[in-house]
Amino acid sequence: MRSRLIEREGVPLHGLWRSGDDGVPIIVVPGAMAAAESYRPVVEAIERPEPVLVLDRRGRADSGPQPQSYSVATEVADLRQWIDHLGGPVVVFGWSYGATIALELAGQDDRIAQVIGYEPVLAPFGADLLPALRKADADTRVEIINRDLSRVPAQEVAALRQSPVWPSLCRLAEPALGELEAINAFEPGPGWADLAPELIVGDLSLGVEPYGPGFDRAAARLPRARTTILPGQGHLAHLDDPAALGRLVTGLLD
Repeated sequence: MRSRLIEREGVPLHGLWRSGDDGVPIIVVPGAMAAAESYRPVVEAIERPEPVLVLDRRGRADSGPQPQSYSVATEVADLRQWIDHLGGPVVVFGWSYGATIALELAGQDDRIAQVIGYEPVLAPFGADLLPALRKADADTRVEIINRDLSRVPAQEVAALRQSPVWPSLCRLAEPALGELEAINAFEPGPGWADLAPELIVGDLSLGVEPYGPGFDRAAARLPRARTTILPGQGHLAHLDDPAALGRLVTGLLD
């Protein structure tokens, strides 16, 4: 995969591009605490001939920072700019907050030929943690997000702190605050009711805070959606079993 860079209103937007045959490109939109690079193994497991673009959203890699007015609308406009750049219809696969962004644009823009959402989330989502996150430095934000939002056991968070990935998580924690604020300020547009997306939910997320109820709130806004349960996985299949997630996406695209 190679870097691809465009601009919107003078702000750089970066992605990773996997070349492919002619066909409708697939855009992958990661969620919070994830960058394009973390989705490389999933893309490698998507057995489709079309090109694939994985986005580095604001605050990641060579993409520009979040503006003061940052909201879901910012991300929707960035995704629309990528579609303008690619010049035609696209398929979009989004994870978590990335799925929420993809669904919002799909409700507005008929150039999204198909949308797949892996555990999109809607408010209220971690709103009680916002005061602590606003006061915390990046290091403490990672701990709060993992321990108090994602409910990762304390011993696992301690082990993660000692691992080589902790510095990259601290960098991702910088835009995560704005993203969590944006999720909790967001109300889906009327176009959601007319969408017929493919939804994915891990069976370990079902009914379990925070991702299960967050997904349920999104699914309730999508009466025409079809939901596929991913066995043995929760919210982080792109890390825990990227091959399984890639195979599932391939099947849904087929």
